Amino acid sequence: MEQGLGFSHFISQCDAMGKGVLALLLVLSIASWYLIVIKAISNMWARRKANLFLEQFWKVASLQEMQETLDSNRDGNAFSELARQALSVSKGDQRGVEKLLAAGGMSEYLTRVLRNGIDQEAANVEHGLTVLASAGSAAPFIGLFGTVWGIYHALVQIGMSGQGTLDKVAGPVGEALIMTAVGLAVAIPAVLAYNAFTRRNRIWLAKLDNFAHDLYVLVTVGGK
Repeated sequence: MEQGLGFSHFISQCDAMGKGVLALLLVLSIASWYLIVIKAISNMWARRKANLFLEQFWKVASLQEMQETLDSNRDGNAFSELARQALSVSKGDQRGVEKLLAAGGMSEYLTRVLRNGIDQEAANVEHGLTVLASAGSAAPFIGLFGTVWGIYHALVQIGMSGQGTLDKVAGPVGEALIMTAVGLAVAIPAVLAYNAFTRRNRIWLAKLDNFAHDLYVLVTVGGK
């Protein structure tokens, strides 16, 4: 009975195509886990900063105190940036604001500014999800292609050797199936992370949208 069958033996028997498929899966795995770790840490810090800011924000009694809170809070979270933009509109210190106010009124301009801020945050939180989605959807098929190619390569070698017994076929074919397992190992974490981040982003943007409505009321009513 032959010894040494396994992943290392399979790597040694792979041709250039098989090694290229494995290298591609490795790159997708590294990119996926990098994004998973970075985005998880980033989302945790963003939530913590937002909670601290909102806790301070809702304690203020006037727009002036709101401005002081923003001046003392430079952490750069999405909620504080949205509030800063809203107060800039109320003070009229943005370039060209007079013409825009004359064209549509302060409330219309404020609505556009808040909507633009939410859209910018939506673009920020979507960063990296395309890679996760691509890895989750493509990795199984890349692994399947590697399996098919590995089986083909193994059968060619068996045919050239003239030994087609079960013990000669099972080893190379079983090793080729490793490609499918590697593809699934890359895809499953990427899919789970993509779904988790998508749900988090949906909840995050819904909270930001609600905060924008509150800002609109505070600025338009408080500015009268």
